[in-house]
Amino acid sequence: MTGQTGIFDAETLNACIGCGYCLPTCPTYRLTGDEASSPRGRITLMRAIQAGEIELGDPAAMEQSQECLACRACEPVCPAGVQYGSLIEQWRDAGWKRMPIKVFAAAAAVRRTWTLRLGAAVVPHARTHRGDNDTHLMLGCFERILFPKVSRSVQQTYPDISVDPNQGCCGALHAHNGELQTGEDMARQLGDDLPGTIVTTAGGCAAHLASVIGRERVVELSEYAASHPPKRKLSQITRNGRVARIAIQDSCHLRNGLGVADTIRFLVSRMGTLVDLRTAGDCCGAAGSYSLLRPEAAHRVFDAKRNEISDSDLDVIVVVNPGCYRQLKTELAVGASDIEVLHLAELIAESTADQP
Repeated sequence: MTGQTGIFDAETLNACIGCGYCLPTCPTYRLTGDEASSPRGRITLMRAIQAGEIELGDPAAMEQSQECLACRACEPVCPAGVQYGSLIEQWRDAGWKRMPIKVFAAAAAVRRTWTLRLGAAVVPHARTHRGDNDTHLMLGCFERILFPKVSRSVQQTYPDISVDPNQGCCGALHAHNGELQTGEDMARQLGDDLPGTIVTTAGGCAAHLASVIGRERVVELSEYAASHPPKRKLSQITRNGRVARIAIQDSCHLRNGLGVADTIRFLVSRMGTLVDLRTAGDCCGAAGSYSLLRPEAAHRVFDAKRNEISDSDLDVIVVVNPGCYRQLKTELAVGASDIEVLHLAELIAESTADQP
């Protein structure tokens, strides 16, 4: 066999020292207890592929590239600073000769701006507005269709932010699912179309966009709100005759990739009673397209936090990513839970509504 030396960045791949700190943070390792289903185990497979010891298309190796949630929970705890997220994207870029049909259809639908505009034409998301500064709201491709109230809520709270309804997709879906170059090209195009600062409401998109056009240009909504307090003061919201008990489901890419978590908690604590769940930073199972491709596995991942949510006497769970939004609404509906799922943008809009 010949080594596949062009697949992985050698420096990144060789940075792993095999310490195993990543194992307890990995959702799939916690579920299976299988070393191969951990970041360390998958890096071992990557090294074997790079050295030509196993084929890129080896079924067991391919299964591991697909089983990984790419949540990057291993990165913050890694003493060697291994950028595992980059490695898993490189693996999929080389090994997935064709995306799974569900993902292929979704990626194709948003690859061209005109098809995205057509799909969102009748959806009541935020519309054309030229603000007073060089700051733009990224609508998100599926978020604007599935959860249009998110962008409207941002526009309600921050009317000075510019909104271009003709903007395209950032390419995160493509980069995470085997079309790395396409994803990077789409991110650069969006950066050109929205010059200046880009405010995001989708954690996965924020991490991808920042990796391509620069962190200095990408500001997640909680960061923006913390540094640009709404003109109307944040006030506490109520549910069931009490100050709302609010928990947070972190976005994996936002927390592990960009390190954004504290600003979300700072804001939520001003709008209700913050209940900081032990599992708040653990993946909910959405993981981009993961819950579409592996729904049973995604369900098992969520089960790890289901009891804590049920036992915490919550009124609201706040999300900062559309995939998490859909996953939590779906999973909580299974148990007939009356816990409300809201995006942070919607919570802020409610908190500041009806004030002078």
